[in-house]
Amino acid sequence: MRKETVRRLGLLLFSVAAALLFYGLSTVSGRQEPRRPASSAAVRSDAQEYEQEDLEQKKVAISFDDGPHPTYTEQLLDGLKKRGVKATFFVTGEHAALHPDIIWRMSEEGHLIGNHTYTHIQLNTSNREQFKEELIRTNEVISEITGDEVLYVRPPYGSWDKTLEEELNMFPVLWTVDPLDWCSSSASCIVRSVVGEVEENDIILMHDYYDTSVTAALEIVDELLAEGYTFVTVEEILFD
Repeated sequence: MRKETVRRLGLLLFSVAAALLFYGLSTVSGRQEPRRPASSAAVRSDAQEYEQEDLEQKKVAISFDDGPHPTYTEQLLDGLKKRGVKATFFVTGEHAALHPDIIWRMSEEGHLIGNHTYTHIQLNTSNREQFKEELIRTNEVISEITGDEVLYVRPPYGSWDKTLEEELNMFPVLWTVDPLDWCSSSASCIVRSVVGEVEENDIILMHDYYDTSVTAALEIVDELLAEGYTFVTVEEILFD
């Protein structure tokens, strides 16, 4: 009886060992249960899905300072509307007060409006309290026109005091691409500068107070759209 039990136990252990050995050899040699190949339609669908995801992630923001200008900003808004593109406008209070209809249009057409002080004052060459008062005054002008709270500020020349963020509940927005369009008389040079430098999630700095800048901006939009970029407001670049 004991011999029979030992014999059966030996056979069982041998069977288990053989099974494990066969599985190991199958894995090493790559002989596993064949998988049904994906159809070409499925492969194309996956590729299109990945491509679409890439396009959706390729975002860029174009922003404009110093406006609104009674002629050039209107031309820019017309061009952006035609292309279905949203932008960010950092306006000065004095220009906004002169052209409330343009500020209203910006808001109605889905653009983001930010503060660029009242008279384009520079913080590091002026009194801090004066700078703060200009921001408050500009916020009041914009909010009275649009009914919206102003949350973003682009300090002229990038000069900023971080303590103002908590005092005014405002967030400073700088830039990553600056073609110096305000001092260029060549739209093509501005376009080449931006298109040659821009990358995903960049914030482009331009100005809507010059005709060459507006011409260049719309050409830049066309070229970047053709390259698969999606234009968003700076808010989406900073916080998405």
